[in-house]
Amino acid sequence: MKKKAPKTSQNAAGKSKKLKDTSVDDFMNSIGDSGSDSASDDEQDTSAKVVFSNGRANGHSKAVANGNGTDDDSDEGDEEELDEEEESVEDEESGEEEEVSGEEDSEDGEASGEEEEGDDEDASEDESDDAGDSSADEGASQNGDIGKEHKKSLSKLKELDPDFYKYLEENDKKLLQFDVSDSDDTDKEEDDNIHRPEKLDGDSGESEPEDDDSSPGKSSGSVTLKMVEKWRAALQNEKSLSVIGDAIKAFHAAVKRVAPDEERSACRYKVEGSAVFNAVVQMCVLDLPPAIRKFLNISSSSLTHTSPAKSKRWPKLKSFLKSYVEDLLQLLGGIASVNITTILLKHIHQMTAFIICFSNLTKHFMKKMISLWATGDETVRVVAFMCILRATTLQQKTLLDKVLRHMYMAYVQNTKFVSPNTLPSINFMRRSLTELFLLDENVSYHHAFLYIRQLAIHLRNAITLHKPESIQSVYNWQFISSLALWIELLGASTKKALQPLLFPVVQVAIGAAKLVPTEQYFPLRFHCARLLIGLSKNTGTFIPVLPFLLEILSSYDFNKPHKKVSMRPLDFSCILRLSHQQCQENGFKDAVIENIYSLVLEYLASESCSIAFPDLALPCVVQIKNFLKKCKVANHTKKLKQILDKIEENKKFIENERKNVTFNLSDIKAIQNWETAVRVKGTPLDNFYKSYQKMNILKRERGKKDEIDITENFPKINRSMKRKASAEGPVELLPSDDSDSDNLGFGKVEEEPKKAKVKRVKKIKDTKAKKVDVSEDLTDNDDADDAADIVEDVDLSEW
Repeated sequence: MKKKAPKTSQNAAGKSKKLKDTSVDDFMNSIGDSGSDSASDDEQDTSAKVVFSNGRANGHSKAVANGNGTDDDSDEGDEEELDEEEESVEDEESGEEEEVSGEEDSEDGEASGEEEEGDDEDASEDESDDAGDSSADEGASQNGDIGKEHKKSLSKLKELDPDFYKYLEENDKKLLQFDVSDSDDTDKEEDDNIHRPEKLDGDSGESEPEDDDSSPGKSSGSVTLKMVEKWRAALQNEKSLSVIGDAIKAFHAAVKRVAPDEERSACRYKVEGSAVFNAVVQMCVLDLPPAIRKFLNISSSSLTHTSPAKSKRWPKLKSFLKSYVEDLLQLLGGIASVNITTILLKHIHQMTAFIICFSNLTKHFMKKMISLWATGDETVRVVAFMCILRATTLQQKTLLDKVLRHMYMAYVQNTKFVSPNTLPSINFMRRSLTELFLLDENVSYHHAFLYIRQLAIHLRNAITLHKPESIQSVYNWQFISSLALWIELLGASTKKALQPLLFPVVQVAIGAAKLVPTEQYFPLRFHCARLLIGLSKNTGTFIPVLPFLLEILSSYDFNKPHKKVSMRPLDFSCILRLSHQQCQENGFKDAVIENIYSLVLEYLASESCSIAFPDLALPCVVQIKNFLKKCKVANHTKKLKQILDKIEENKKFIENERKNVTFNLSDIKAIQNWETAVRVKGTPLDNFYKSYQKMNILKRERGKKDEIDITENFPKINRSMKRKASAEGPVELLPSDDSDSDNLGFGKVEEEPKKAKVKRVKKIKDTKAKKVDVSEDLTDNDDADDAADIVEDVDLSEW
């Protein structure tokens, strides 16, 4: 070894010249040598062992030498010689490598200097040496190359990035004070070089050291309430990326604690206990969004028109936010409580501007929000829609088309069944979806045209084929709800983009109303007429709705007696088709007259300001008079006479106003100005309709209050009376419904003497006591039904 000293010292100067031309990858690999303090040490230990064992078995020292860029011919010759002798001296090499590794720990600075000085001439002289000496020299030269290259890279780092070099001086002095004698095993360093550059890519080496500071002692530590309090104080006062990262990783551990065993993964922290879990979630919900905005130097108001991805500090925070959003959506999917779901949705509404910066997560996010908007609770639906609206307004060009399509499909799927409980949610979905369609009417036109065409195709097939299957494709709630959506959209539109769709929508509605003109489908006709009346009022177009309503007065005989008596009036708000039994009840006629009365009054009130009202109402007056001559039921004729009187009153009012007109009938603008003046002044029919509408709303509210009071009080009284009767004992035998035991018992009691009779009664009492528990629910239901009938009688007498 002494003979090689002068030669290796000469070659050291030549190798230092080559280090000046090191690539960026070598520079980043050299920085990765400090990865012993990184957050992923626990995960890398196992992989390092695998690489290390494979390297020894296959001549790993040669791979290390090639990885550092020694491409000289003499080294290649040495490697070829070692490959030839590998099979014969494999055992000797392994033993000598262990000796070399022991010598490396005990050698001083001179030995490290000899390890740094390796040259092409040394390789040619060492061909005659022993195989163990050559492998030891290569290992020594490898350690010297690593130390020399690392020191050279650090000196370049001070020139290339002085800010980062200053940061290392303040936070990681061990990295700058690197010494070859203090280094660990070379194979472990090579494993660090392999894995570290992926985390340094794109972050300029700034965000990762902040993670590494807290990793050694916290890799398996549990989160405490004191730690959460410190994090909350730091989030509120400081502008630190490390604190945000710790809070997000603690939230990740909390979510994985709730997740199934299959989805759990290794986490830096451990969240144990419900108190710590709630504290971590509360910290992220309340303090994390302001801390993120403070770190990015973005205000909450500026997020509406600027993307946070444009901030200079966004690359440092991007990976943390992506992990946090994934955990947040996972937690939202596993919560059943309405209150907690609402709180998380409000937090997501604040984070929407950050969520849409990730294209992969935006798709999953929108699907989750749409499902909550369609199937969630009332408050959950509202907050989910606010999240959808904010996301689509921020990225309208990319999201609006997909969101409209998915929301329309969810709306149609959830309107298959309509009941008094689901009707408010369906109305909310229709109005909120209309608001989204109005964001861009040019985009909405394509969707509306396509879906209205589908409705027209279903109607055409039903008219031409006239089969039960084709008729059922039109007479269902999904068809009517879709038609109601497009009618409401056209009524709310203020631009001309959607006006060409007005005529086909009206034709589809009229065709559906006239498809099956029987009394069983009168409710569906009333729904279509109500939709057309609303469209006429909102768009200001004339739609002939009265013929479809007055046709019922002439097609159905209201004088024929009813076959069944029903105490409950029929409500057509959630009905499309009536059964034959319902058509034979007395409540059917009352409900039909009530709907004709309200719809005719609403339509004429909307047209009461028209200059052509006397001419418009003339056919209606004629048909009502004919009905009054034929009908002999006082309850039916009374309401239609009232409408007739109001029509005549409004007719005289318009005729008096027309006497003072000086413009021609061809002057459309003058006619519109005259009608607006009459509308501001008020008409008799319009004033009467407003008062009728107020009284109708009050009646519905009173009916709801009465129903609530009845359901709360009556079952309690019945249960208490039943318990008293069962406590008396033998009295329970009389109202019993058990035929087998009671009949047998009563028959035997009459034949037996009195003493045996008393004993027999006791036996019957015992058997009956056992059977009370089994039949208790059935008797409760029977009593509840009887109580409901009694309550309805009382309610009707009050009215």
